[in-house]
Amino acid sequence: MAGGCAGTSATTAATTPPTQAVSDAITTSVQSLEGPAISAAPSEALANSATPSFQVVSEQFADLRVLRYQVPGFEELAPKQKELLYYLYEAALSGRDISYDQNFKHNLRVRRTLEAIWAANQQQISATSNTQRVDQANKLNVYTKRVWFSNGVHHHYSTRKFVPECSPEYFAELVKSVDAATLPLEKGETVAQLLTSITPIIFDPNVAAKRVNQVAGQDLLTTSANNFYEGVTQKEAEAFYAKKADKKDQRPVSHGLNSKLTKDKQGRIVERTWKVGGMYGEALTQVIYWLGKAVDVAETPEQKLALQRLVQFYTTGDLKTWDDYNIAWVRDTKSRTDVVNGFIEVYGDPLGYRASYESVVSFKDLEATKRIKAIGDQAQWFEDNSPILPQHKKKNVVGITAKVITTVVESGDAAPATPIGINLPNANWIRKEHGSKSVNLGNIVDAYGMADAGGSLDEFAFSEEEKQRARQFAGLAGKLHTDMHEVIGHASGQINAGVGTPKETLKSYASAIEEGRADLVALYYLMDTKLVTLGVVPSLEVGKAEYDNYIRGGLMSQLVRLPLGETVEEAHMRNRQMVAKWAYEKGKKDNVIEKVTRDGKTYFKVNDYQKLRGLFGQLLRELQRLTSEGDYAAAKNLIETYGVKVDPTLHKEVLERYQKLNIAPYAGFIQPRLVPVEEGGKIVDVKVEYPSDFAQQMLDYGRKYKFLPTYN
Repeated sequence: MAGGCAGTSATTAATTPPTQAVSDAITTSVQSLEGPAISAAPSEALANSATPSFQVVSEQFADLRVLRYQVPGFEELAPKQKELLYYLYEAALSGRDISYDQNFKHNLRVRRTLEAIWAANQQQISATSNTQRVDQANKLNVYTKRVWFSNGVHHHYSTRKFVPECSPEYFAELVKSVDAATLPLEKGETVAQLLTSITPIIFDPNVAAKRVNQVAGQDLLTTSANNFYEGVTQKEAEAFYAKKADKKDQRPVSHGLNSKLTKDKQGRIVERTWKVGGMYGEALTQVIYWLGKAVDVAETPEQKLALQRLVQFYTTGDLKTWDDYNIAWVRDTKSRTDVVNGFIEVYGDPLGYRASYESVVSFKDLEATKRIKAIGDQAQWFEDNSPILPQHKKKNVVGITAKVITTVVESGDAAPATPIGINLPNANWIRKEHGSKSVNLGNIVDAYGMADAGGSLDEFAFSEEEKQRARQFAGLAGKLHTDMHEVIGHASGQINAGVGTPKETLKSYASAIEEGRADLVALYYLMDTKLVTLGVVPSLEVGKAEYDNYIRGGLMSQLVRLPLGETVEEAHMRNRQMVAKWAYEKGKKDNVIEKVTRDGKTYFKVNDYQKLRGLFGQLLRELQRLTSEGDYAAAKNLIETYGVKVDPTLHKEVLERYQKLNIAPYAGFIQPRLVPVEEGGKIVDVKVEYPSDFAQQMLDYGRKYKFLPTYN
């Protein structure tokens, strides 16, 4: 979803938020940028209606910050539009428990246990002067919040399991102290049996150690803790889908997208489909109830048809219907309101088949859309002038809709950690024949920008010139990178006839390669005078600011997200390191990027921006080639050579420098609350409220949207 997507494999849906180093630059730049009519300042709506006293930063714990965002312009919407957004809001949240269960089969049991003892734990803090017990209680609070933030017991980004710092004994004491009826006990199970079962799941770091394993040479399914497969090996799963794949099919369905792969009593591999009457049926029944109400107040016939087909998909689980829905959704371009809702992101599946539930409810920011629309309208020019091989270019780029949206609520895999850009649908053939929607989540980006991150720019940027450029232009540069990554990045290029989809050909490397491809399209054009001509940048200094940031992040600052000694596994981090490290290595002869040591600190300095652009173009051509031709060996070589290994000395240095800044490297959001106003049993208006207590929102969600059994 931007600057590095958090989207799916082949043509991804989403871009992750910027690192805090980027946020630091954005914070300054949005205050000082003077640019063209389409500026990098916070969106026009936000600038006009945001409350000056609104507190964006709520709290910080572990490696996480919890932020808040506003929904500017909501009050000006028509009553029917607000009513529609309210129904979509309820639909989004009704499916949130699905994400927990998809991430790990024990997540709902863990979360519900933690929620059952939350109040008792708060009493330990307020009712005793015993500092040791207060310390234990605070540590359990942090763990509970981490589970909420990550939708389970594995880190939302690294996917590594985290464990409480409190003792198992303290946890057990609390569990025993509450009413057993509030605990997620299975039929006939005692509290003691619950503790025996759940304690190692929570406290043993070696039990289900990683949600998504991407280490080459290992069985990626049996070593991953996600709930997408059970009792099935990687070879068995790959063979199962190899039989389903038809390379002659020009419009293949997304096999495996909405099911769990397991074995029946006879040992045969079967898919448990996520649909009404199937797995997750209880939650999906609630989702389609609210979608059905949204159908009745849809803005346009196109939007109504799309919502009807989404209901049909959840009802039947039919993947052809999912394609029909996506086509209808792409064609709905006139509605002010919009929603992403479905099984979309496949990063949680090491094989790239199964998708996590997510929803983003929004409406168009009309003023801010001018910037991204200017790029989308020129999509064919960008494709024609791309450095990729002629046979890999689309002769006719169709149906690209680009806009900046104001987010109303996010749920499932999109919350609390959120994308900042989205490009959908993921099916290559739909994008080629029908087009795609590319969006920038404007008010989310603005909230990141207003959450002052501190001095990371001063710490990691090499020179005053680089810092000043970032302060002036990094806000606009980051937004444009997001725009182009989504609008012309994922939408560019085509796969050769007869070559399978990237998840079939590039396998576990497909996601990182796709994100690299989209990043490189954006990077290549950020230094093109076409952007000056379009009026979206004042000068190429904007491109230089993004080049500085990308190299600094890919080679150095993103390492703050890894524990010392770890290699890079997350697809977006692999992508960024691969691109930056490849350019650094290939440009050594001409000293394009220089590694500098000053006062015992390491810096990376770009010496020749035009030559770096040329290198980005070369790598883009290669990534498109291996995608178009399905060259698995080349994809593996690129990622394993440049994207995985970490220099331990540099890693240690970066962690030490970053620790002094006291900045959490990850951030997510408390969601706004929509409150309907009724007269005579009908909704006549909807109000927006802004909760400030993360824990209270999670507890409220846990009660209100509890639609799934503990085990599914």
